[in-house]
Amino acid sequence: MRTQKEIIAKGHLVDSGIMSEILDRIVTSGGNFEILSFRMGKTNEEESAARLKIFAPNEKKLEFILSELSNLGCRPTEEAPVVLKKAPKDGAAPEGFYSTTNHETWVRLDRNWAKVGEQRMDAAIVVKGKKAFCRKLRDLKKGDWVVMGREGIRIVPEAKSRDRSEFSFMSNEVSSERKVELSVKKIAKILKDKRERLVVVAGPVVVHTGGGPALCKLIRKGYVKALLAGNALAVHDIEEALYGTSLGVDTKTGRPIEHGHQHHMRAINAICLAGGITPAVRKGVLKSGIMYQCVKSKVPFVLAGSLRDDGPLPEVITDLIEAQAAYGKYLKNATVVLMLSSMLHSIAVGNMLPSWVKTICVDINPAVVTKLSDRGSSQAWGVVTDVGLFLHLLAREL
Repeated sequence: MRTQKEIIAKGHLVDSGIMSEILDRIVTSGGNFEILSFRMGKTNEEESAARLKIFAPNEKKLEFILSELSNLGCRPTEEAPVVLKKAPKDGAAPEGFYSTTNHETWVRLDRNWAKVGEQRMDAAIVVKGKKAFCRKLRDLKKGDWVVMGREGIRIVPEAKSRDRSEFSFMSNEVSSERKVELSVKKIAKILKDKRERLVVVAGPVVVHTGGGPALCKLIRKGYVKALLAGNALAVHDIEEALYGTSLGVDTKTGRPIEHGHQHHMRAINAICLAGGITPAVRKGVLKSGIMYQCVKSKVPFVLAGSLRDDGPLPEVITDLIEAQAAYGKYLKNATVVLMLSSMLHSIAVGNMLPSWVKTICVDINPAVVTKLSDRGSSQAWGVVTDVGLFLHLLAREL
């Protein structure tokens, strides 16, 4: 016996390709559909609206289809309030809790819709009074009211506007080499016109490819509001500043230096003797490089540790939870995030961002760029190129 359910979808359904994705998702999930009504938005601001009846062979399949469609902004025509249950213990949610996406989310409390705060993916939603907000599982407290299932939840996916200005040229595409200069010009123009400031997520490849001086220029000129990285970026940046090498290779000639493999350890030791990166700058031990420029320009930085780290440097946060919280502090009000050849840190940051934050991922490895650009955000864009070249072009344009 077939089961059925009526749903509605609103938004820029045609411009963003959401309508075709809804229909495809129904069919590929084993269901069928009937379009009961469709009203097309005629302006940039006016949304389209669709009403559909979904058919499935059984209740389990129907629930699966409805769950898939909810991430595309679809919801049942009957607007029930959210179902809440108390967290049974600290750090755990009730079975069947709602796990969030990175898209704008609303929950129905009694007869009113409340926008969920602190939006991020892979979190629970906690309701306190008339407010709702995302909480990581580990941050739940016993007795918190947690949103369950899918009832009373409305998701608003990011949409591509008919107006192709601003960051609309970045619509989920991965730019090839031939587009790099054009893309850099557009990014630079937006940063200048909109006075946007970047949160930069960077890996040590920035140093290896000679992009350090260009990144320093961006920091010095006030285009960077925070730097998020790991121990390796700081170590190799400081190694270059003290010894002119990166991983023991002369950054000017590209030739290995005798005993150069020891330089990164000596760099770590020099900073430890000085008491840290900031004291090293103040004492004149560290006189150039990315970390030096951050200190001199008063740009905050967070260095998150890993199992691979040598040292690590004194400022590196080795507690995972503390490091995530420190990253989150500077991502909370981010508008543009620039990810530079750091797969692990970039993916981690991507998981912490709501879908409306503009993200630019630059990496020579297309797989990394594609993964970051396919996060479900219409404002995520990837550039496949050498990160040093990209930074020099961007600094020149700015």
